[in-house]
Amino acid sequence: MSSASAVDHVKKRLAAKRAGHGGTLDPIATGVLPICLGEATKLAAYLLADDKAYEAEAVLGIETDTLDRTGTVIATRGFTDITRERVEALLATRLGEQDQVPPMFSAIKQGGVRLYERARAGEHVERAPRRVRIDQLELLSFDPPRMRLAIACSKGTYVRTVLADIGTALGCGAHMSELRRTRSGAFTLAMAHDLDRLDNFRLVPLEQATQLPIVVAPAELVPRVRSGLQLPPEAFPVPPENFGRFQLFDPEHRLVAIAHVAGTKVIYDRVFGVDGSRRFPQSAS
Repeated sequence: MSSASAVDHVKKRLAAKRAGHGGTLDPIATGVLPICLGEATKLAAYLLADDKAYEAEAVLGIETDTLDRTGTVIATRGFTDITRERVEALLATRLGEQDQVPPMFSAIKQGGVRLYERARAGEHVERAPRRVRIDQLELLSFDPPRMRLAIACSKGTYVRTVLADIGTALGCGAHMSELRRTRSGAFTLAMAHDLDRLDNFRLVPLEQATQLPIVVAPAELVPRVRSGLQLPPEAFPVPPENFGRFQLFDPEHRLVAIAHVAGTKVIYDRVFGVDGSRRFPQSAS
């Protein structure tokens, strides 16, 4: 099932007029997919920017053109000299900020065309590296040719590229055989619901969806914010100019807006209606 199909499934189940997701999963991936309904679709772009965590399985000794098990094998090499200690030593050097070249089989557009479409047409396109950050690379199991890793990373990190690069550094090559997203921002696997078991679930309120800093607006300013009236940062008890983007809450801890400071004014990127987070039931059967 594609990410879009999962959204459609939930949208129909709840009879929602609007729905979207907070970060596409690769076709072979399972795990956490945040789905936004109604007013919460305004938050989707901010969920995309959240850090992610995964568990992934790599197969040593086999390289594919897609960098995962769906692709065509392009090279095979021996791996019998690869040890757990060697892998762990390499993983320790791969943490932190680094440049990553996106794979040819990806949805990135270049020249107005998706890279995977150009790859399927037999083209090879030079891709500019992108800055990513890897916070965790832990070897969970090692049973050659297969090994399983826990990975925590910034948005835009291609896990199959991480695994393929590890295989290249080991000298044997590798491809990704399984991928499971265990966390997407504030959402964890423990909070997730199986799409086949939506008889009894709870929705996450808007106020708990993002990890942006929070500024509480005085009650008398809330109607002004909702009407789009721009205010100076000093109008708020905690000046938000050092926060970048932040959430504006009312005194009852309801989300009013996503905002940022530009010059002498607070700019509202998204404004939320009264009780916008409660337009769908918190449980359903």
